[in-house]
Amino acid sequence: MSLTLEIVTPEARVYSDTVDTVVIPTVEGEIGILPGHIPLLTQVELGDLRVTKNGVVQHLAVGGGFVQVEGDRVSVLAEHAMKEELIDESAVEKAVARAQEALATKEKLDPAEVERLEGVVRFAVAQLAVKRRR
Repeated sequence: MSLTLEIVTPEARVYSDTVDTVVIPTVEGEIGILPGHIPLLTQVELGDLRVTKNGVVQHLAVGGGFVQVEGDRVSVLAEHAMKEELIDESAVEKAVARAQEALATKEKLDPAEVERLEGVVRFAVAQLAVKRRR
């Protein structure tokens, strides 16, 4: 048996395939999903989502959103998601530096921009953690 996993962000479908297992970071901690899992709806936390297919583990940085498990179908609706091989460490580090520089003048920014920049920093940290996990 296998699972059908789909990971979608507002920008794109990041992942869609049949897999053996998936481990998802949630607000309650990591959960492992195997074929035959009970129905579930929970909130996704920033972190490392791990997909196993044919004994090979693939890592994705995810952040925010929800996961729904129904039958052997796992749907992740995330604010952000990126496959490990697409993460460019230097670009992420530069984005963090720009966001932190902008946040240093926080009093000049409107609250929505502060929240957006803080989100950039949080997802960047998750990306770096996935990329540097070795």
